[in-house]
Amino acid sequence: MTVAEAWNGPLGQHWAAHPDRYDAMLDGFDAALFDAAAIAAGDRVVDIGCGSGHTTRMAARRAPGGRVTGVDISAPLVGRAVELTDAERFPQVAYRLDDAQSCAFEPGGYDLAISRGGVMFFADPVAAFTNIAGALRPGGRLAFLCPQPAQPDGEERKALGLLASLLGRDHTTENAVATAMASLSEPERIHEVLGAAGFTDIGVTGVSADTCWGKDAADAVEFFVSRAPGLTVSGATRAAMTEALRPHESPRGVMLRAGVWVVTALRFFVKRPAGGARTSGGRPPVGRPAR
Repeated sequence: MTVAEAWNGPLGQHWAAHPDRYDAMLDGFDAALFDAAAIAAGDRVVDIGCGSGHTTRMAARRAPGGRVTGVDISAPLVGRAVELTDAERFPQVAYRLDDAQSCAFEPGGYDLAISRGGVMFFADPVAAFTNIAGALRPGGRLAFLCPQPAQPDGEERKALGLLASLLGRDHTTENAVATAMASLSEPERIHEVLGAAGFTDIGVTGVSADTCWGKDAADAVEFFVSRAPGLTVSGATRAAMTEALRPHESPRGVMLRAGVWVVTALRFFVKRPAGGARTSGGRPPVGRPAR
């Protein structure tokens, strides 16, 4: 199954059916994303891989005098985003069912592109970010989150791997989505892709936060199992999985520590000073930019 098929099939349908669960899982990283984005009241913002529209609406609250467009390749998620967005409350919000790699954006139509984990799934990352750069005005900004490399002893990886092993599955088994998730996990690769796509002033900063998987261990197990439609799980296996998550229960729910990169960049541009000589508005996007 390809990435596009997954997001328009079981995976996208599950995210669309449980938007509150997934938003709660990721909301520990929202402040880092929006601090990096520094959205102004009149900004024109495009939210890449907008999902059910949570970050699109967050951006719209920060840009009441601008406009915000959410773009996603998943029909179930775009449909859910439209359902969850009050048109009267968010008149500046629109959604597009499209692939940001090839989407016909208005050239220079946006001041800022953001994404909360939606930019790892492109078939051709350089082509995709080049297209996104073209959607930004000269000097326009980019801010997104992507996963850090999975550490064998990382809390989230260990816990989810244990759950998967109890189900008789290998949580680390590669598939199209899992492979894509790791496509920007190395800072060197982020610099390489963004530099080739026409971005400069690239910054990559690590941030850790707790991800919430459920209100308690039993609830988290039910959610985890629901991500595999049609899977039959015995009572004994559910009980073992629940016990495996007991150490992670807290008053806030089942919390598993995870890490992401907060990535920022500017669209490269060339400006002409009053004297007429051309000067660069940043380092030219040739080779690997300085980190």
